[in-house]
Amino acid sequence: MNKSYDELIKLNTYAERFRYLKLNGSVGSETFGEERHLNQQFYTSPEWKEVRRYILIRDMGCDLGLHGYEIDGPIYVHHINPITADDIINRRPTIVDVNNLICVSMGTHNALHYGDMSWINNMDIVERRPGDTCPWRLV
Repeated sequence: MNKSYDELIKLNTYAERFRYLKLNGSVGSETFGEERHLNQQFYTSPEWKEVRRYILIRDMGCDLGLHGYEIDGPIYVHHINPITADDIINRRPTIVDVNNLICVSMGTHNALHYGDMSWINNMDIVERRPGDTCPWRLV
């Protein structure tokens, strides 16, 4: 099943988006194994840096691209459909397809890949109000 950003953004809640993207992986399962150097080279390439910047702007640094879930800390750009060493070797379009990428926090990323739900269950969800992120306005 191929998932997409276009389908993801039709879902209105964090829980719905999380369930849609969940991979049901396990800790310690290797994606690249001995070919780990391939994804490390890719993630430092100008091509990746350019598309990553676009995704950060598009999703406004929000977890799962959901307003009200601004990421405080490192922002990961997650492949909705996981990529493989073969995808990188053959430069398949999916590796930089904006419809296959989404911003996530480290906790969400780990929960999606490894099923570590402790992050989700302990999320401090703040109810947003109009103007509460405006630095010159007191709410």
